[in-house]
Amino acid sequence: MIERILIVGLGSIGRRHAQVARQLVPDSQIAVLRRRACHDVGEIGINHCFTNLASALEFRPQVAVIANPANFHLEIALALARADVHLLVEKPIADTAHGVSELIELCRVRRLTLMVGYNLRFQPSLSRLRELIQERRVGRVLSVRAEVGQYLPSWRPGSDYRQSVSANSALGGGVLLELSHEIDYLRWLFGNVKWVSAVQRKQSELEIDVDDTAHLLLGFEEESGRAPLIAGVNLDLIRHDTTRSCIVIGETGSLRWNGIVGTLEVFERGAHAWQHLPVKPHKKDESYLAEWCHFLKCVSDRSRPLICGDDGLAVLRIIEAARMSSRAGSIQSVVLEGEGILGAQGAA
Repeated sequence: MIERILIVGLGSIGRRHAQVARQLVPDSQIAVLRRRACHDVGEIGINHCFTNLASALEFRPQVAVIANPANFHLEIALALARADVHLLVEKPIADTAHGVSELIELCRVRRLTLMVGYNLRFQPSLSRLRELIQERRVGRVLSVRAEVGQYLPSWRPGSDYRQSVSANSALGGGVLLELSHEIDYLRWLFGNVKWVSAVQRKQSELEIDVDDTAHLLLGFEEESGRAPLIAGVNLDLIRHDTTRSCIVIGETGSLRWNGIVGTLEVFERGAHAWQHLPVKPHKKDESYLAEWCHFLKCVSDRSRPLICGDDGLAVLRIIEAARMSSRAGSIQSVVLEGEGILGAQGAA
């Protein structure tokens, strides 16, 4: 029985988590930890507001959501894990891979749930795309194109984009960290990434100190006797036509996923047009509700979460390899050993 929940950070995503938590665990006490005092938060079901970690720990939360800027994730998560608090850490798990293994090991030793908030995995349309790939609906997959983009100044209406996490390197912003969903779901669909080739730049005149555009090639582990799959990934904070899509090109046709509206289409070999495939309609906040239900189940039965700490660390290692690739102008290998990620190095 979850009686005490802590939300760390009260930006747009923190508020969303608070609302979902109140909906799913209506009798719980929900507290928020943030730098500033809280005002007018009763409407989203928050009972307490703390402005320092010591007070939040005295609240003795059983579960916590880490939804503050990424560069603060690890410090808060480690402190909460040492207090035996189960953790749902918003993506990315941190702004750097350094120290993440310590958090993973601490949660393992203390038998705590550590889940990373890549909520796209709970979208019915993306889950169905994964099933179709596994069923070989278009045969063996030969190539993949994924892209996501949205104009940063219109991303969060009513707030100054220049003050946002996305716009500031000191807060863990930038296109690779902010839009790392694509890296996570491609790993989920196609397996471990072996190498990265990337270019990342600030292309626009936006008043930000981070890169707003990244173009990646991801090379996946080879199937026996087959050419390894390569995915092209485009990420940006500058486009006015908000987009999230993935095209899977197979031997007998192509699959197309629209992550904005949650639709799937297939183009069969010899066809003249895309055909819509049946999929559960996309509903607002549905993926967050499903994410929370899964998190609470994992806390209850101590099962392994769908997106665990190792997944969050893998994404960071790929991002670090992409940054190195962009700086060096060369392909960078992402070296794996079992489920632990060792790091990135230059590829021959």
